[in-house]
Amino acid sequence: MTENVNISLKLFIEYLQIEKNCSQYTVEHYHHDVTDFFDFMKEEAILSLKDVQYSDVRIYLTKLYEKQLSRKTVARRISCLRSFYKFLLREKLVDENPMALVSIPKAEKRLPDFFYEQELNVFFESCETDTALGKRNKALLELLYGTGIRVSECCKIRLTDLDFYLSTVLVHGKGHKQRYVPFGSFAHDELESYIQTARRDLLKGKEDHGFLFVNFRGGPLTDRGVREVLNKMFEKSALHGKIHPHKLRHTFATHMLSNGADLRTVQELLGHAFLSSTQVYTHVTNEHLRRTYMSTHPRA
Repeated sequence: MTENVNISLKLFIEYLQIEKNCSQYTVEHYHHDVTDFFDFMKEEAILSLKDVQYSDVRIYLTKLYEKQLSRKTVARRISCLRSFYKFLLREKLVDENPMALVSIPKAEKRLPDFFYEQELNVFFESCETDTALGKRNKALLELLYGTGIRVSECCKIRLTDLDFYLSTVLVHGKGHKQRYVPFGSFAHDELESYIQTARRDLLKGKEDHGFLFVNFRGGPLTDRGVREVLNKMFEKSALHGKIHPHKLRHTFATHMLSNGADLRTVQELLGHAFLSSTQVYTHVTNEHLRRTYMSTHPRA
């Protein structure tokens, strides 16, 4: 393969970071998916991105399905390569987009995974707060569940974004959109405790960068760092199953709707551009009601 292929990827990554302001986690996904396609090009002896034809893309998709990847993963790969080729067209590095005619497979209709209240209580109770890292982790958990914000949004929060008088946080969301999200008394108390004591200890005398959450080296906590923190906390809790940061966001939305919140309010709190993105949680709450009915009603 020619050197231009790698240069194209480098330019695309810079475009995602600078122009699109994508999170590091998203950039890593794009990098992985494009690199995977480059590996396919090597196998097929395709030397240039300009040489890729629609027929080549069909062969690539066949190989993905042979690996038994989920429809969601295949759809992500196609979407990523489509964006990549759109960028290449814009920069006049290719003459046509071979991905344009490829249809994205419909994702399986899976209900969002969430914690039941009893499970979440066990998770919170397992948090130790004797150390600086423990206090940070408890504050992180309370904020993620208390606001339903995305991990990428959480990592961008600065001290100046918090208003303890109103118990709100200014969230910097997707597409440079901002919104104010309230947080409850539990998050309020844990955040104040963390900022007044643990955060200073974690900075270890270094210059304060202003970000709310700090890693053990004193730098800003990253998306990947949050995932590692949650995984370790979950392992200690002795709960079964898996955890991912979005599970707390799903749990926030599900509990809000289950306890009577209206759909529009939850949409605004989550920062969804479209109501259809929020409506998936109504299916979750309906399914929860059905299961409760079937397991408790004498004549179910």
